[in-house]
Amino acid sequence: MLLNISLTAAVLLALGTSASSLVTRKSPVTVPLTCHYNFTRGSDIADIDRTRFRTLRDRSAVKTSQAGVFPVPVTNSIVTYTAEVGIGQPATLHNLLVDTGSSNTWIGANSVYSPSSSATPTGRIFEVQYGSGIVFGDLWIDTVTLGNSFVITGQGIGVAELSEGFTTVDGILGIGPTDLTEGTTSGLETVPTVTDTAYSNGLLDERLVGISFEPATSDSDPNGELTFGGVDSAKFTGDINYIPITSTSPASSYVGIDQEITYGSSRLSILPTTSGITDTGTTLILLSQAAFNLYTAATGAVMDQTTGLLRLTSPQYAALESLYFTIGGVEYEFTANAQRWPEALNAGIGGTQDGIYLVVGNAGDDTGGINFINGYTFLERFYTVYDSGPGASRFGIAETPYTFATSN
Repeated sequence: MLLNISLTAAVLLALGTSASSLVTRKSPVTVPLTCHYNFTRGSDIADIDRTRFRTLRDRSAVKTSQAGVFPVPVTNSIVTYTAEVGIGQPATLHNLLVDTGSSNTWIGANSVYSPSSSATPTGRIFEVQYGSGIVFGDLWIDTVTLGNSFVITGQGIGVAELSEGFTTVDGILGIGPTDLTEGTTSGLETVPTVTDTAYSNGLLDERLVGISFEPATSDSDPNGELTFGGVDSAKFTGDINYIPITSTSPASSYVGIDQEITYGSSRLSILPTTSGITDTGTTLILLSQAAFNLYTAATGAVMDQTTGLLRLTSPQYAALESLYFTIGGVEYEFTANAQRWPEALNAGIGGTQDGIYLVVGNAGDDTGGINFINGYTFLERFYTVYDSGPGASRFGIAETPYTFATSN
């Protein structure tokens, strides 16, 4: 039976943050988020993450000449985030899934769009095929409002005539790389994201999004935040380390980076420097088959058949050492506690109350240029930034007060 741990998704626009909290260029806009867990057991987490991994990896290979038909796996995500987004003037509110792994913004999965005076039809068709769903409809130009005050005019939005696979949200707010919209709309090369349009309208001084999560310890944690146009200095410690998006395809099509992973005080090599992606739509940290085998050998973990996750005994956990991720020449520690699935959520994955499960999973042996995914369980320990220009795109990372937390 499906277990839905619904973390009520209210999105409020906080424009009154003090200057000491926000690194202000023009007008950074902070949008708090609350995550949703949707799963039946741990094996669903591992299987769904691997499906998403394969679809991201194969995107360039399966892309067709038909407008907009390529997979952007979102709908099966275990951990998702939604935002209440206003469309039109006066605004009609829509509950949209926020996704860094896709870039189209669209509505209408579970509502009827009534064009207001701010809406302009384009006569163009949009279509996006997802991992387990599809949306087809018309492209409109309309006004998008985040919260009550951040108004973005002239935004291209898809209005669904047909959609499948979206039962709990009314569409998607895509904030990933703009090139992911390529081929989704007839007669257009790409469709600007909300970040692009807000920047073009002069609302933001920087075309970037800061992303902050905190470790989830219950089924009702409001533990996410997006900051458009700047970074929230209250959410990280030290400096943000910026690096260029990787040049290795297909990771370069996403928020892709190069990194090395080692284990323990001896810095045992787990994954030599290689390309992969950071992704809010993936739950686990996925490693290539060879790296996964080295990790299991180093930790002594075994696969738990009930949950589909690696499991340790109490003595093994006591001996578990940190993983070290080297990104842009800086080493980031991922502690033993960070490697543990939150004990408070064990029941949701079919695990035992005191079971010790790990958040490192197996991507498989055919990685094809994406040799890892740093999913939500990694991102909740660090502050990350996606800067889409102008100029070369880059990724930023910094430690947070939760990097060394023992909440799990």
